[in-house]
Amino acid sequence: MSAPLLQVQGLHAFYGRAHILFDLDLTVARGEVVALMGRNGAGKSTTLKAIMGLLPGTRGQCHFGGRDISGLAPYQRARLGLGFVPEDRRIFTELSVLQNLETGRQPARTGAPQWTPQALFELFPNLGAMPHRLGGRMSGGEQQMLTIARTLMGNPHLLLLDEPSEGVAPLIVEQMAAMIVKLKQAGMAILLCEQNFHFAELVSDRAYLLDLGHVRHQGTLSSIQAHQRESGL
Repeated sequence: MSAPLLQVQGLHAFYGRAHILFDLDLTVARGEVVALMGRNGAGKSTTLKAIMGLLPGTRGQCHFGGRDISGLAPYQRARLGLGFVPEDRRIFTELSVLQNLETGRQPARTGAPQWTPQALFELFPNLGAMPHRLGGRMSGGEQQMLTIARTLMGNPHLLLLDEPSEGVAPLIVEQMAAMIVKLKQAGMAILLCEQNFHFAELVSDRAYLLDLGHVRHQGTLSSIQAHQRESGL
């Protein structure tokens, strides 16, 4: 079998003196959707931030595309094709949809899907209907779509997606699920944090269950659910 696109080994992460992640191992293969499951405070978002290089003092090894990126700055990881969609969106509220997309543009990458605004408007018809609307005049779900689309403009190999279904209307959640399935079909790998089991089940190939910064179980979504019931996690 080929090497994983992302391989994390012995990951420890901290917020100041607080030890948040403990000896965490995970992998993501090319074209695979993997979910990080668990309660609030389990360490899911911290895991994504640590992989992206956003937390000082992180220990452990992180290989991406066969390269050790453990010592690289966030912008260097992004240039290698690692895309990060934060939970708090961080769109430019005074810029239009098209202008927000342009801020994420990076060159095409060999082996990664190539995205243009036109292609993204097909993936996100809601955005295609409002290309000149200012980010600050969009709903929360529309802003979430824009954040994902802006990250895709960087033509990433792997998308780190933090709580895509959080705080958005049920209809938008279904559209998000369909979007993730299409991204997988295009060959993209995705590592997502999620608490909504139904959403994760719709899009994920397998999952890791986190609790208090430890991986407690890994496997299919059905095995994760069974372990949650048995353990009370």
